[in-house]
Amino acid sequence: MLSFDQLTLDGAQPIYVQIIRYIKQGIAAGTIANGEELPSRRAVSALLGVNPNTVQKAYRMLEEEGLIQSHSGAKSRIVVSEEVQTKVRGQLLRSDAETLVAAMKQMGVTKEETLSLLEILWKDGDTQ
Repeated sequence: MLSFDQLTLDGAQPIYVQIIRYIKQGIAAGTIANGEELPSRRAVSALLGVNPNTVQKAYRMLEEEGLIQSHSGAKSRIVVSEEVQTKVRGQLLRSDAETLVAAMKQMGVTKEETLSLLEILWKDGDTQ
């Protein structure tokens, strides 16, 4: 069963968006696999200390994207193929890259400075 123990909520984004992103990052990384069960909405709500409607919204949006499947009276499950995993990974990568580029441009940092910093951080492996 999927664990939300590693999800640390912050005030930067709405909680439902953070839940969605956490699941998508797991799918992209391959740490969340096809068919994996998700905990109930109430269980996630209690674990994270958030309103059950918040978790319901995240699950509903993931269902609309076709990433999870829910049936009345049964556990929700992850539904991903290798193709979907690749698509989700590409979407996250592009989104994060766009955010980084916009922030660097806003600060007046050049492309070369940004790439140099990324190279240093990549080599150090100290990005978290």
